[in-house]
Amino acid sequence: RARLIESGGGSVQAGGSLRLSCDAPGLSFATFCGAWFRQAPGKAREAVAGTAGGKMARYGDSVKGRATISRDNAKGSLYLQLDDLKPEDNGMYYCAAMGYRPCSTSLDDSSYLYWGQGTQVTVSS
Repeated sequence: RARLIESGGGSVQAGGSLRLSCDAPGLSFATFCGAWFRQAPGKAREAVAGTAGGKMARYGDSVKGRATISRDNAKGSLYLQLDDLKPEDNGMYYCAAMGYRPCSTSLDDSSYLYWGQGTQVTVSS
């Protein structure tokens, strides 16, 4: 069974940057489409970005222009670069894998079969 393991979260000041990583033993993002979602306390889960590889990517409105999703096909890992962080970016960030093909850059969380445990991002003003 695939496991997704996020890392790279932490506490930063507004305007700073973070790079989140997602490793997937037993599954490779070189094969399957992946995405990042986030959830703040008391709020619904929100799509951040999805990728099908190469230049095929889609971003949530709240992070457009500040986020870049990418993958390392050799490592089978997924990444999320977040720049110009804002307090409203606070939350638990989850990576997800579709786990089937054909796949897409969908930002619908019901499209994803595998999920990680999350990594916390805290942005202070």
